[in-house]
Amino acid sequence: MDEVLASVAETIKNFAVIYLVDITEVPDFNTMYELYDPSTVMFFFRNKHIMIDLGTGNNNKINWALTDKQEFIDIVETVYRGARKGRGLVIAPKDYSTKYRY
Repeated sequence: MDEVLASVAETIKNFAVIYLVDITEVPDFNTMYELYDPSTVMFFFRNKHIMIDLGTGNNNKINWALTDKQEFIDIVETVYRGARKGRGLVIAPKDYSTKYRY
């Protein structure tokens, strides 16, 4: 996930900024957002938490590693467009309800 974030940072710099936060040093939001996973991606727009419906049941965050750069760019772009329109919950461009495609 680190490689994906680093590689897309230049591409999405016009509409998103990536911040790395160590939750052991900044424990304020750990209980509020249930941050206990090794890697979690959350979206904020103008100090407001933007939820994203990925089909997983957890609309607050992405807590698995995305390996496809374009897939992550599409998610960020969808969140940005929805947040600019004032939406607090946006629908992901891809459904992640099943991890394995049968």
